[in-house]
Amino acid sequence: MSERVLISISDGIADVRFNRADKRNALDGAMFSAIVDAGERLKTEKGVRVVVVSGNGPSFCAGLDFSSFQAMSSGKEGNGGERPTTAITDVKDGSITHHGQQASWVWQEIPVPVIAALHGHALGGGIQIALGADIRIVHPDTQMSVRETYWGLVPDMTGTQTLTRLCGLDVAKELTFTARIFSGREAKDLGLATMLSDNPYDDAMSMAREIASRNPDAIRAAKRLFSIYGNDGAREQFTAERREIGALIGSPNQVEAVMAGFEKRAPNFVD
Repeated sequence: MSERVLISISDGIADVRFNRADKRNALDGAMFSAIVDAGERLKTEKGVRVVVVSGNGPSFCAGLDFSSFQAMSSGKEGNGGERPTTAITDVKDGSITHHGQQASWVWQEIPVPVIAALHGHALGGGIQIALGADIRIVHPDTQMSVRETYWGLVPDMTGTQTLTRLCGLDVAKELTFTARIFSGREAKDLGLATMLSDNPYDDAMSMAREIASRNPDAIRAAKRLFSIYGNDGAREQFTAERREIGALIGSPNQVEAVMAGFEKRAPNFVD
C-alpha cells in the first residue's frame, strides 16, 4: 500500500488518511492510484464495519495538483502525449468509471458506510471525493468549491451525479457555473455537509463507533437499499462526463483558462 494513503483498522473501523500533507493532499497520478487502491482493498477487507476518510495536514484535499494544470497550459501532458488528459481515462471491463472517477466512486462501492471528515480545503477533485462518501462531517470554516470551470473544465470525477443528488439541480448548476468558493457553513445549508463540527475527525470517529456497534448485516443491507435510489443512472452520467472532459482538455479556451489563472488576469476566450 502506498504511503500516500494510510489505513489502520481497529474495532471494525477503517481509518483512511490521505497523506500528502505538504501538498494539501492534492491529486496527482500517484495520489489517484493510492486512493483507488485503498478503496478497492476495503471492498473486501474482513472485519470492517465502517470507514472514516480524512486528510493529514492542513486540508482534506485541495484538488488537482498544480503540475497537472501547468501541463495543460502547455497543451501537452508533459509525458510526450499529443494533448493533456487526466492520464487515467481507461475504463476496465465491467466498470462504470475510469481511474479518476473511481477515486470518488469507490466509496459508494464499499459495502459499509463511509464517513468523510473535512477540514481546510475540499476543492475540485477534493469535493468530488467527499461527495462520494455516504456522510460528510465538515468544519464550518472549510473552503469548498466545485472549482473545475475556473480552469476551463467540468466536474468529471462523478461530481455531476453526486452533486445533483445532494443539493438539487439548480444549486448544482450555480456552484458549477460560478466555481465560487464557499464555506462549510454554507455547505450545510446547501445539503452538501451532513453535519458541522469543530472537530470533524473526532466526531466522525465517534459516529463510526456507534455505527460499528449495530448489526453489520443490517447496516450493509441499508446501504444497498439506499444505493438503488441514489445511484440510479450513474453509468450513463459517468460516460457523459468522460466524453465532455475529453473534448475540453487541451482545447484553446481551456488552455486560456489555465494561463489566465496562473497569470492572474482576465481570460480572453473565443466564442
